[in-house]
Amino acid sequence: MTNYGFLIDQSKCIGCHACSTACKSENQVPIGVNRTWVKYVETGAYPDVRRRFQVTRCNHCANPPCVRICPVTAMYQRDDGIVEFDPSICIGCKSCMQACPYDSIYLDPETNTAAKCTFCAHRLDVGLEPACVVVCPEHAILAGDMNDPASEISRKLSTAQATVRKPEQGTGPKLFYINGNDWSLHPSAAQTHDSYVWADKITEQNVSAYERGAIALPVLKSKSGTPIRTPQTQGQPLNGPIQIGGRVADHMVQTAYNAQHRINWHWELPSYLVTKSIAGGLFMLLSLGAGLGMFAFDSLTFLAAGFTAMVFMLVTTILLIKDLSQPKRFLNILLRPQWKSWVARGAYIMVTFTAVAGLWWLLEGAAQVGILPLETVATVRPFVAWIVFPFALGVVIYTAFLLGQAEGRDMWQNNLLPFQLLAQSMMVASGVFFALGAFVNFSADLYALLVVLFPASIAVNLLLTFAGKLNSFPTDTAMLASREMTHGKFRNHYWWGGIALGHIVPLALLLAFSASAPVAVACSVVGLFFYEYAFVMAPQHIPNS
Repeated sequence: MTNYGFLIDQSKCIGCHACSTACKSENQVPIGVNRTWVKYVETGAYPDVRRRFQVTRCNHCANPPCVRICPVTAMYQRDDGIVEFDPSICIGCKSCMQACPYDSIYLDPETNTAAKCTFCAHRLDVGLEPACVVVCPEHAILAGDMNDPASEISRKLSTAQATVRKPEQGTGPKLFYINGNDWSLHPSAAQTHDSYVWADKITEQNVSAYERGAIALPVLKSKSGTPIRTPQTQGQPLNGPIQIGGRVADHMVQTAYNAQHRINWHWELPSYLVTKSIAGGLFMLLSLGAGLGMFAFDSLTFLAAGFTAMVFMLVTTILLIKDLSQPKRFLNILLRPQWKSWVARGAYIMVTFTAVAGLWWLLEGAAQVGILPLETVATVRPFVAWIVFPFALGVVIYTAFLLGQAEGRDMWQNNLLPFQLLAQSMMVASGVFFALGAFVNFSADLYALLVVLFPASIAVNLLLTFAGKLNSFPTDTAMLASREMTHGKFRNHYWWGGIALGHIVPLALLLAFSASAPVAVACSVVGLFFYEYAFVMAPQHIPNS
């Protein structure tokens, strides 16, 4: 069976961008986005500087996460191993971009669909090589059937010391590099400045008079009498950059040029995480009340809470459709689902939940207006409740599995996430239920339950949030994203919004003022949005290329 792959000899690449230009011309790639690009990484410090080049594009993985997460099979894998896409059915959910660990997929500004390198499949099908291979003046790019022992790429791979990017992801990338360097292959190995090509100059730090030796200090010694090095500024090497034989070491690196990748998911996703948590959580509480008899079931209370949940579910649907770059194709996710995708599974979970929860609400309403006997509805209520409960739970936690498929964002790969989403749902749902008490008279046992459940779920969620930070991070990307959330660009959203406003303030209000429950509820909902915003945005600011 044919198995196509790329091999790039970085020792031959001269950074001419011929491959990038040929790719744009052959595939009519719009300005501002790239299917193939050349990354520049500079090593050393003036005057001992070297610029290294790396040709970057889709890896056409043997185990492509973008194919698994695509809800409509717009991204698919051909029999010959090429990962292709069909823009005519793409709904623009941008999930494939989050799943790609290599930042190889972009949103086409003209078609509003996903796009990437296709291995020039249209050329291969007529016996031609990819455009980038043909145009390379140094023959640095090879493409062909790796299963054919007579092909040039197969012969070269059998003898060359080749490497791939991020092999730990388990994607089986088929873009191989000869003479690939760690500081080029790994995005976190080299610092990136705000400007490219004309990068910020690496300058020596000002040193104090004492560090220059202008001030005589007594020699420090350890208890054994061994002299101790004169203390240096924390984080700086002794006497400037490390040198080997008078030459500046190559570990002084910076990325001088790279393709720009936009943030794909914005405020809509954090908002929908909050709204669906409220909708699913309310019906979970109603289902437990009806199924386990946790509180006296009051149809008026059910109708008020159920209607509130349906409103939040409607808002969730609007947010999801708004976030699509092709919202008119939303029905594709229901009419031609790809069942391995948790985007498609989540859509069906939410549709089914809305249907069965809505029917339950109509059933209770019909009993209240006399269309159906109250006794009949009371008899079937426990059965309906246990049918609704798993779908309500699914609405709340399925996003954890969706984010788990987003393999390009390692911070989201967290085993505690389903439990944290459940705790978040109980927090905001019990709070909203509590707030409804201002409009509907609750039974005493329901009120007693909410008085305990609301602060308890806040405390549990706070513990789970901090517990997630105690886990060891599987990759440097996950660690950098966590630092970006807690100490970087989104630290105010996380600490002042998510932790303080969303957890500490509500708990303090409930303990200090018994009448402050509505304010505490508002704080918890708004605070949860700030937390989710930091959680969603921070990993997207960590480059994958």
